[in-house]
Amino acid sequence: MSQPRGGTPQKDGGGMEVKPPSTSSVQAGYKQTEVGVIPEEWETALLGDKAEKVGSGITPTGGQRVYKQEGRPFMRSQNVGWGTLLLDDIAFIDDATHSTFPDTEIRVEDVFLNITGASIGRSALADARTKGGNVNQHVCIIRADQTKLHPRFLNYCLLSSLGQRQIDSFQAGGNRQGLNFAQVRSIRIGLPPLPEQRAIATALSDVDALLGALDRLIAKKRDLKQAAMQQLLTGQTRLPGFHGEWEVKTLGDLFNFSGGYSASRDQLSAEGHCYLHYGDIHGATKTCVDTRADYQDIPKLDIALKRVSPSSLLKDGDVVFVDASEDDEGTSRHVVVVNKDNAPFISGLHTIVAKSRTDELAHEYRHYCFQTAAIRQQFLFYAVGTKVSGISKSNIPKLTLPVPSLPEQTAIAAVLTEMDAELAVLEQRQAKTRALKQGMMQELLTGRTRLV
Repeated sequence: MSQPRGGTPQKDGGGMEVKPPSTSSVQAGYKQTEVGVIPEEWETALLGDKAEKVGSGITPTGGQRVYKQEGRPFMRSQNVGWGTLLLDDIAFIDDATHSTFPDTEIRVEDVFLNITGASIGRSALADARTKGGNVNQHVCIIRADQTKLHPRFLNYCLLSSLGQRQIDSFQAGGNRQGLNFAQVRSIRIGLPPLPEQRAIATALSDVDALLGALDRLIAKKRDLKQAAMQQLLTGQTRLPGFHGEWEVKTLGDLFNFSGGYSASRDQLSAEGHCYLHYGDIHGATKTCVDTRADYQDIPKLDIALKRVSPSSLLKDGDVVFVDASEDDEGTSRHVVVVNKDNAPFISGLHTIVAKSRTDELAHEYRHYCFQTAAIRQQFLFYAVGTKVSGISKSNIPKLTLPVPSLPEQTAIAAVLTEMDAELAVLEQRQAKTRALKQGMMQELLTGRTRLV
């Protein structure tokens, strides 16, 4: 948090260090305060002084057994995102359970703030979908006094860099045990007059609406791509001009399999040769890794290449599968290697490297052909383990894959590549809009840019 200069440091109600304001170098019409430089007509306030209620609920006795398929919404920390409600897995409780919660019924425009766990600091605004429900002890309800504080403006203040720094400051030494209500009440905000609060909230809400529309469009395009993959990669739908039966091959017919070079995450740095860690395959948002485009993001291992087996060095077109996963969904995770420069690229711990035995699979087709439901089901069938599951080098060659002709593979890959390109444009627009919103929040919530 930006601090004024000069004077003896003191602590405000939330334990944050505050220094007496200095008027030096402050632009006319602005003043230096505990929250930084703000317009003269703004005030600084503690959240608790502008709120009617700060509190949370409890988890009902009986835990999961009391949750219903319908009834009153029951908000948990996983239902509160960064400014959005995440209601896909919302739980419900009946009226009898609801009656055991004293004074915690949700109203529209209550602000939810996560106060425990890894999601501390996430906040969102209650709407009609959550009205009449309750929260558990991990979610704090903040009910603004709307004669003084606009609820949506408050939500943006909590999500701002200033709000998050204050929330982080309560977790000294990285101890994320949780926020108490006194700390929530002591969060300090820069407060413009109510009409300006409304104007700021409206401007930022408009950007959120645009982001929401982009999110929905991207989700729709992804679903369309998944459907197209399921149809085209299984032969259920054929592109014009292609006929005839597909061959069914085992992965053992198509690839030779080997393991990677074992190195821990602690051994990786920014120096040395590119290294593909299995954790980075699990965490990847795409199914290829390009040594040119992704070079800066690929971890490096500083080691002499003579210590690495040639079978663990990744070439253009190699496919790398993980051999360990903490969940069933991750057992089929993989990436296709794009390495046009033949740069040294080491496959790592818990990976299975698939190198071509034949030319029957086009490189572009490999980016998609292992993503079908049928392939995932085969991985699950052969996966072993309890807490950690995975597939072995002896079982992965048994998996089968329908293989069209090379021209049909190329045509299918071209259709899916075009869909990927369209998604990439939308995702870039989404990222730019998010950056725009962050810049607007910084300008509007500090008064650097005025709307009224």
